[in-house]
Amino acid sequence: MDEKRRHPRTEVNEPGYVSSGGSVMHCTIVNISSEGAAIEVENPAFVPHRFRLMMARDASVVYECQVIWSKKTRIGLSFVTTA
Repeated sequence: MDEKRRHPRTEVNEPGYVSSGGSVMHCTIVNISSEGAAIEVENPAFVPHRFRLMMARDASVVYECQVIWSKKTRIGLSFVTTA
């Protein structure tokens, strides 16, 4: 399959957290690039359209995200720049 992303993703398989409105949910960050990421969650129905993604190893690394696609337990995200 041809890669269509402008910035190829790096496979990471690291723990992370989805944070929104005071609630936090565990996830696994499958891959990441400068523009987005893919995560795995137990129940995608509980992931809001916009949220913060935090790296478990370094809580100072936080991305503002929006859901681009969802398939079973995997969710594709784009990072949102705040101006």
